[in-house]
Amino acid sequence: MSLDAPARPVPVLAVAGVRKTYRRGPEEVHAVDDVSFTLAPGELVALIGPSGSGKTTLLNLIVGWEQPDEGSIAWADELGRTPPASEWERAAVVPQRMGLLAELSIAENVGLPLRLTHGPGAGEEQVAAVLAELGLAHLADRLPEEASLGEQQRTALARALVVDPQVLLADEPTGHQDEAWVHGVLATLQAHRQRGMAALVASHDPDVREASDRVIELRDGRIVDMGW
Repeated sequence: MSLDAPARPVPVLAVAGVRKTYRRGPEEVHAVDDVSFTLAPGELVALIGPSGSGKTTLLNLIVGWEQPDEGSIAWADELGRTPPASEWERAAVVPQRMGLLAELSIAENVGLPLRLTHGPGAGEEQVAAVLAELGLAHLADRLPEEASLGEQQRTALARALVVDPQVLLADEPTGHQDEAWVHGVLATLQAHRQRGMAALVASHDPDVREASDRVIELRDGRIVDMGW
């Protein structure tokens, strides 16, 4: 008697045949070239490759900051799951340049997505919890310029995590962390993925690769390896 194979989870993200080409004078630069993959709930995937391999461009395409020339990017609600309440909860981003607002405190920066989606005063408990999780509680009332680069980077991560996103897209989220906080950031990502969040993390950090379920390696815009 044969047993049915367990059903595979519906992916939270499906990227199919995506291409993005830029023109540099007479030259065409294929920043992303026929990239396809899926991301499952709770999965942590490291996006690796040398500088200029297309990692940041691919993240920008996924989040919608740039549009692909060809191919498709489909989210969970388009693949048969219940749509999230807002775009922030579908995919939250940790950009390499962090994008913190200089005039807002650390806590106000972290709580900004909740205020934009739910109104003033929303999510104070969530903000306090994620600040504590990332060692930022004592900086809550400071401006970003009064924090170190590592603390600013963790603030950008906290801002992404505070909405409990389906997918986290992070560009070098450990780049400014010391060894202790590299492990702290990865522990935080592991805790959130246990609650179902998927994460696609562009990184040169071997610790990120070690913590991942699998690796997608880009070179000249193409996937050259996709394994464990």
